[in-house]
Amino acid sequence: MSVPTGNPTAERRSPQAAQGTLLRLSQITKEYRSDRGKVVRALHEVSLDVRQGEILAIIGASGCGKSTLLRIMAGLDTITSGQTEWSRRPTPGRDIGYVFQEPVLLPWRSVLRNACIAPETLKEPRQRYEPRVRELLSLVGLTDFADALPRELSGGMRQRTSIVRALAHDPMLLLMDEPFGALDQITREKLHDDLLNIWTATGKTIVFVTHSVDEATYLADRVVVLSPRPGRVRAIHDVPLPRPRDARTKLDPRFAEFQAMLRGEL
Repeated sequence: MSVPTGNPTAERRSPQAAQGTLLRLSQITKEYRSDRGKVVRALHEVSLDVRQGEILAIIGASGCGKSTLLRIMAGLDTITSGQTEWSRRPTPGRDIGYVFQEPVLLPWRSVLRNACIAPETLKEPRQRYEPRVRELLSLVGLTDFADALPRELSGGMRQRTSIVRALAHDPMLLLMDEPFGALDQITREKLHDDLLNIWTATGKTIVFVTHSVDEATYLADRVVVLSPRPGRVRAIHDVPLPRPRDARTKLDPRFAEFQAMLRGEL
């Protein structure tokens, strides 16, 4: 997927990326014009690396440009200046999966058929993609609901379906924009573990935006803290918790200490 940009040098291959960095963002600035004609700066000189196979969380105050940054990674938004460098240039529609806060499932299609939309669109042979999709459904506990319609599912089950849909075409990068924000705490915690199961099984590179320091601490390898608008990288922290993680992880004193540090920065 080529990244649209106002800067003609904004995309090139990086030797550093070939050594383990999937995507490098360098000095990314994003401006847009409001309805009243005022120029608004959403992001200012943001630089960070996305490492192959990691889970990277992006946190910050509302309006700091978190979702804008994610859309830039996805190639869904332009940049005003800066560079994006890929270790392997993404193929349009194939190499990036995107999960929104709301699942937006097609109501007339079953869980399985909703999950298969991307590989169908890419014209993959059904005998190749359907076993992969069924395996993903099993990882999130939806095997018995493969033939159910969205109206028969809980909110958490619909979001599980949307995560499987984003992974069904085997992308190299999964982007998630506050995917658990609309769910109750119990459902959210269950989906955290489902996501970790998927990550363990697939080794996907995952970048997600969240307002929750608990979520960032539990799921991520590293956490990027953005400042209020215009969003700048205030800090990037390694999460000091071993894997695998489960309910006992939250009893580790380092869990509370890291959360407190992130809250202080926010």
